[in-house]
Amino acid sequence: MFAFTLEKPTSTEAFKEGLLWDLIIIGGGPAGLNAALYAKRKGLSVGILSKDLGGQLHNTSFVDNYLGFTMIEGKNLSDAFINHVTALEVPIYKDVDVMAIEPKNPNFEIHLANGQKILAKTVLLATGGSPKKLDIPGEKIYSNRGVSYCTTCDAPFFKDKHVVVAGGGNSAAEAVLDLSAWAKKITVVHRSQWRADAILLEKLAAIPHLDVRLETRILEVIGDDKMTGLMTYNNQTKHQEMIEADGLFVEIGTTPKSHLFQHLVRLNDRYEVMVDPNQMTSYPGLFAAGDVTDQPYKQIIISAAEGAKAALSISHYLNHTYKGALS
Repeated sequence: MFAFTLEKPTSTEAFKEGLLWDLIIIGGGPAGLNAALYAKRKGLSVGILSKDLGGQLHNTSFVDNYLGFTMIEGKNLSDAFINHVTALEVPIYKDVDVMAIEPKNPNFEIHLANGQKILAKTVLLATGGSPKKLDIPGEKIYSNRGVSYCTTCDAPFFKDKHVVVAGGGNSAAEAVLDLSAWAKKITVVHRSQWRADAILLEKLAAIPHLDVRLETRILEVIGDDKMTGLMTYNNQTKHQEMIEADGLFVEIGTTPKSHLFQHLVRLNDRYEVMVDPNQMTSYPGLFAAGDVTDQPYKQIIISAAEGAKAALSISHYLNHTYKGALS
């Protein structure tokens, strides 16, 4: 394969029409950025299209579980990733909306909102996902000030605190297990009955500092500088109750950003993109990595690792499987 030279690697001018890229990455989070780094080091002509460069890291207060950093702000970790990729002169098209991906066998034509079209031999889908919200008053205000969507990320910050877990499925039950080693008290609030697996519920029954309130809705997150409690409503007693707590972990699932290509690739029942061990989707030449995929653990380091694996797989695909551009 032959990489072309770009004079302005971070300018939108780098994405002029007529170029055939080895790889275009859609998404600028950890998966997309690390894929770009590995692809560049493999000698591929690679560019990134990103609506929100940095991804969910910009909405993360502190990260203390990324190898090499005992404690770092999410934005600072994101900036470190971006600076590394930029230093390698990988072109990044920022604040851009991708409207469609059209197969042009054996290539792909990517349609942007501004009418521009970009042609690539392979495409990496690294659009990520977003945690489902309760959509209640105070939730957004106290996000990262008591309200969290990642138990694995934030549980240690609530050592010896009282925390509430919202949800009744496996993710909520697993969140309780993660928190049990840190929090002095855990309260589960769920609007109906448990939907978690029986084996998880058996483990929860052995946690002495666990309080479960089913048939209960959370109405509002309350606080001052930080969250101090929740207003709830019991569906059976028809009464409201204030729960004083230091934190709220919302564990009601995530929404993968897969709508753009759901007609092209195989999805599971959660609308996550299904990939093989090499991060390839069901459509040859289309790869996926990070939170948009069907891997169950939505973590920064796993997304970054999947991006690296995808780039190496793409390099192998281009060298051994890709059949050449059609005019």
